[in-house]
Amino acid sequence: MLNGVILFFMYVPLQTFFALVLAVVLNSRRVRGFRFFRALIFMPYITNMVAAGFTFQMLLNQKYGAFNVILDLFNIPPVSWLDSVWGARVSLCLLVVWAWLGYNMVIMLAGLQTIPHELTEAAVIDGATSTQAFFLVTIPLMRPVILFCVVLSTMGSFGLFAELVSLFPTRAAPGR
Repeated sequence: MLNGVILFFMYVPLQTFFALVLAVVLNSRRVRGFRFFRALIFMPYITNMVAAGFTFQMLLNQKYGAFNVILDLFNIPPVSWLDSVWGARVSLCLLVVWAWLGYNMVIMLAGLQTIPHELTEAAVIDGATSTQAFFLVTIPLMRPVILFCVVLSTMGSFGLFAELVSLFPTRAAPGR
């Protein structure tokens, strides 16, 4: 139960924020190839979790993993991502955000597309900047959608199984 609460506070705010930012960016018609990027960001959601866990094991390997190779470029010593408690939590958080970000982004994108553009235009005509219109018009109208994503992510943080077993297969075996 404690790990579920810790994971909730680690990944739900991060995932919700990034899903909203990506949805806002990809909702804009100014982005070229927005359909391609929507599909690309949604792809991890439909990826097999066992394959994703195996890939993350390789990326997070202490000796040859890509994350530690990047840290080595900045003269930071390698991190044992999968061998320490907090490293494992961060690793699991990365995997869950990667896997579920696209799903939450699609929900946020659907919520953004239900907001009439006239409301934002009216706020701009009344003297609000586009940033003020976003925070004073769009975000309040998105609150039910954001709450829905947070509730789904909360339920998911207490029901993680495939992610754990695929990222830590030797520790999840019976009798260990």
